[in-house]
Formats: sequence, C-alpha cells, structure tokens
Amino acid sequence: MAFANFANIPKVPELRRRLLFTLGMLAIYRVGVFITAPGIDRNVMRSVVQRQSGGLLGMFNLFTGGALENLSIFALGIMPYISASIIMQLLGTVYKPIDEMRKEGEQGRRKIDQYTRYGTVVLSIFQSFGIAMYLEGLNNNDLGGGRFGDVVAEPGWLFRFMTIVTLTTGTAFIMWVGEQITERGVSNGISLIIFAGILSDLPSVAFGYAQQNQGNLQPLTIATLLGLVIATVAVVVFFERAQRRIPIVYSRRQVGRRVYGGQTAHLPLKVNSASMIPPIFASSLLMFPATLSNLNIPGMNDLQSVLNKGNWVFNTLYALLIIFFCFFYTAVTVQPVDIAENLKKQQANVPGIRPGKQTAEYIDKVLTRITLGGALYVAAVCLVPNFVSDWYHIAFRFGGTSIMIVVGVALDLSSSIESHLITHNYEGLTGPKVSRIRGRQV
Repeated sequence: MAFANFANIPKVPELRRRLLFTLGMLAIYRVGVFITAPGIDRNVMRSVVQRQSGGLLGMFNLFTGGALENLSIFALGIMPYISASIIMQLLGTVYKPIDEMRKEGEQGRRKIDQYTRYGTVVLSIFQSFGIAMYLEGLNNNDLGGGRFGDVVAEPGWLFRFMTIVTLTTGTAFIMWVGEQITERGVSNGISLIIFAGILSDLPSVAFGYAQQNQGNLQPLTIATLLGLVIATVAVVVFFERAQRRIPIVYSRRQVGRRVYGGQTAHLPLKVNSASMIPPIFASSLLMFPATLSNLNIPGMNDLQSVLNKGNWVFNTLYALLIIFFCFFYTAVTVQPVDIAENLKKQQANVPGIRPGKQTAEYIDKVLTRITLGGALYVAAVCLVPNFVSDWYHIAFRFGGTSIMIVVGVALDLSSSIESHLITHNYEGLTGPKVSRIRGRQV
C-alpha cells in the first residue's frame, strides 16, 4: 500500500477506532512490562540478563520486550500461548476428536481456542514455578548474590506461590489483550504484541552497541550491519509477497438463454504460507529445556548447555526446526484435497489435470516444491545475520528472526489496513483521486 494512502485512514471512522484501540491495548501491555513482580530486585535481575544477553535468556528477553530483565508481571510473555498452540496443532494431526473439531468451522475453532487457553494457563504455572526456582538458585550463584546481591529478597514457598500467581495472571492478561486486538483492532493481536516487544528493544540495542564501542566506532562495520538489515528486509518482503499462480479454467454452462463460465483465473499459493510462525515456534521449543533445567530435571542442564545460542548444534537444530514447522504449518493450514473439492464443485479445473484426486495431487506437488524454497529462505534469513554478528563479534540481538517477525507483521498490518480501506470503498485508495460517476440530472 502506498504511503499516500495512510492519509485516508483518519477519514474512515471504523478503521480509526480500530487503530486507536490497538494502540491503546499495546500501550497497556508496554506499561505492564515495567511493573516488577513482588519480592524481586529489578537491578540485580537486569544485571543477570545482560550478562547472558547472547544466549537463550537474551532471546527470551527480546521476545518479551524487556519484561524478563525487569522480571515484570509479563515476564513469561506470550510464549506459553504459542507453546499451547503448537501442542494443539500437533494433537490435531494424531488425535481424531481435535481434527474433527477443526472441521466443524467456527464452533470447532472456538472449542480449540478454549482448550488452547487452558493449556496456556497450565504451561504458565509450570514455567513460572521454574523461573521461581531459577531465581532462588541465583542467590547462591556468582551471577546473583556472589557479585550483585540477591535477586530474591525472601526465598521460600510464599515467594514461589506469589511468582506463580503473578506471572500466570500476567500471561493470561496478555493473551486476553491479543484476542481483543484481533477481534476489535487491526491485524493479529498475538503477532502485534511480539512486534511491539521487539521494536521496543531496538533503541536499547543501538545504545548498547554505541556504549560498548565508545570511542572505537567503526563506520565500515556500522555500514555493513545497516546494509545487512536493509538486504534482509528486502529479501523478506520479496518472499512474503511471492506466489505460485496455478491457472484455472471454469467450465461453460448454459442456464436458460445465458451462458456462464469459460473464464480463466489463478489459484495463488504463497511461497511461504507459514509466514513468521516457524521461527516463533522453533524459538519457543528451544527455550523450553531452560525451563526444565530450572526444575532440576535430570539431563536438562546438559541439554541446555548444548543448546547454547551461537554454537553449531543450536544453529543446526534451529534450522531443522524452522524447516519442519514450515512444512507442518503449511500442511495444517493448506489442504489440497479441500481445494480440489471446492474447484470441482465450482466446475473449475486446472488445464491438463483431471478434477478430483489428480488435481489434489498436483496442488500438493506444487505446494511441496514451493514450500521447500520458502523453508530454506526462512532458515537463511534467521541464521545468516547471526553468523555475520558472530563474525564481527557484536551482540546484535536484532537478528534475522526479529527482522522477519517485524517485517512480516508490518506487511500483515499494512494488508489489514488496506482491506479495511477497500471495504469502505474509499476514493483515492489506488493513487490519484478518481471522480465519482454522477447520475444524469433531468
């Protein structure tokens, strides 16, 4: 959408209300990020996170918009909801009742959403207890009490209970905020919350780099990083808009004296149908062992050390998870059999392909090929900036995953705004003002 079209937004009352509502809810979320949970020393916790900014703790803090380093009421962020969504989608492929609910339409979707909320609360309780145990462990660790002071003022079961209640309630509130934005605002609320959290961290990243290299700023390094960011944004925009268009021909049929059909159209298949969901899912799964290690589960400490961000094991597993979720999410959301059935009902067919089963097999074949390209693109975008960051020895937290999420959400937001403008048939949407056709005066 052209930038000139944004001037038309205030002239559409409903869209204006939706945007103001979205901004208001995001502002409430950002205020909660700075409300520290009871019994926590914020300054000590910030020092702990900064010392581990290059690991999974730093990635988790990025996705929560800095809530973890403040140990705020929103410290868990929206990750428990994302994990619950992953579990429900996985169950839908192996558990028949959930698969049947998915096919029930709107009513089935509401049931699945309700179960996802229940799963979010359960995971939040589990993860908040792990965080409480981890924070108490820092009191006797060099990262905590040995150098900076105690993170937890009064350890014990009262602190653990308060932490569970506070963080679980915070996650439930964020989930509610996201659903309200989706229903009464613009675009997807969960994605916008992650989007706001990542963007809010951008100034601190730039300031941290300038402070770390004070008096020794390298213009060539800065230019290289800026060029990398611009190139990554361009690649993301290109692939997110890329489509494979399958030609479709509608059969001719005569109703009375009129002849219908005979037109040609296209079936658009996105190269990356999963959008930014795979890196979010992959990051969420890679963060999960850290929660298990805080509960002193055997073997989890070794697994967490192996999954240290930046090593080849982490990068390999991260890339494989991204590729897997690209295929998995595409298989869940795009059903070639259903598409073929709908085309058959509309008396449409792909030239040279028989309707029904052969059409479904052809669509599945095309979808598999373009999804492979899309999965490789997502993995490259998420990993290449991290390699460059390691090469220049810069703690560049605003890496490929963050750029892809930000650009993807921005494109979705732009498309959502554009669809609202199109719905209201606002003049000037596609460029110069077009004069309206006036009725003939008698």
